[in-house]
Amino acid sequence: MNTYKLFFQPLALVLVFTLSLSAQSENVDPKEAEIETLNAFMDAWHLAAAEANTEEFFGSMREDAIYIGTDKTERWLRDDLRKWAANAFERESAWIFKASERNWQLKLDKQFAICDELLDTWMGPCRATAVLTWEKDGWKIIHYQLSVTIDNEKINDFKALQEAH
Repeated sequence: MNTYKLFFQPLALVLVFTLSLSAQSENVDPKEAEIETLNAFMDAWHLAAAEANTEEFFGSMREDAIYIGTDKTERWLRDDLRKWAANAFERESAWIFKASERNWQLKLDKQFAICDELLDTWMGPCRATAVLTWEKDGWKIIHYQLSVTIDNEKINDFKALQEAH
């Protein structure tokens, strides 16, 4: 009887554990799984800039992607942005943006994904919006807009600063 318990109780525990893992994997929400994939994609894109990885950063954008920066003159097509940012990508780090919050919407049966994110940057907190499309080789950024945030109660001071220059 003791041999039976010694052999079959651990086997039963392993079987129960395996079945519970299997049940958990079957209960994964496909939308949540896709959002995890999208978060990993955006985190890798920001990391590519932080590591000055030109190929990864610009390769994550479609050729016709638009990047709108914080300056009122900054509306870049991907390859124009690559030329403009070439000096930054020659450094150890082009720039460091780290998302502290990100919200997703999946559209048209997961052909498009839209996110807004709150970023910690060298400029202070920024907000950004990204539009991604599903391509044959995975998600690609087609539009990215970066904005510096200004507290509402500081708008008049900000306007005065801009008018002074």
